[in-house]
Amino acid sequence: MAWIDLFHADEGPGVGGRDGSDDHRGRSPPLWPGRLHRGGRSTAGVWAVAEARHAVQGHGAPLSLGTFVNVAVHPDAAVARDLVRGSAALFAHFVSEGPHDVVPDDDRAVVERVRAAYDEAAHGLTTAGQATLLPDALLDRFAVVGSPEHCTTRLRELIDLGLDRIIVVPGSRDADPDVLAASNEPFAAEVLPRLRTATGAG
Repeated sequence: MAWIDLFHADEGPGVGGRDGSDDHRGRSPPLWPGRLHRGGRSTAGVWAVAEARHAVQGHGAPLSLGTFVNVAVHPDAAVARDLVRGSAALFAHFVSEGPHDVVPDDDRAVVERVRAAYDEAAHGLTTAGQATLLPDALLDRFAVVGSPEHCTTRLRELIDLGLDRIIVVPGSRDADPDVLAASNEPFAAEVLPRLRTATGAG
């Protein structure tokens, strides 16, 4: 699950403006990740980045765009989904507090159910009731889960949209440490080197 975070290069990421007002010089409202992920470099994904850039147009400072993404690398997609399911529900709850007109109709219904059922005591847990409300198909679209090759492709799609950074969230609060390690190891050994090669970084 992901959302765009935007701030000027001379500011830290915050909520609202310097004076606490609700302007777009601080962090933007969440932009539903389907706008980024669906269909790779999709028209919707390009729209989301363009919308963020438009929101700060005329403020004069450089704009930096980033996104938080749930990422789980595993040959078994079901294992990968379960690794991030609790964290993805947390992100979906955040999205429910933002503008709903950027959320596709089918997914808006899921987000609204998550919001209605949200249990703060089980925040970020795979075992939480709200986490069970996320269909596998939604997790496949709005998280990055699967083989190293698949995860590399999905993350590359985000980079190609013009994002400056991606903050990876690798598992839920109650993730099995052994399963988490089994995901993090191929992410570090296979996914990151491929992304560095593709972007010419480091």
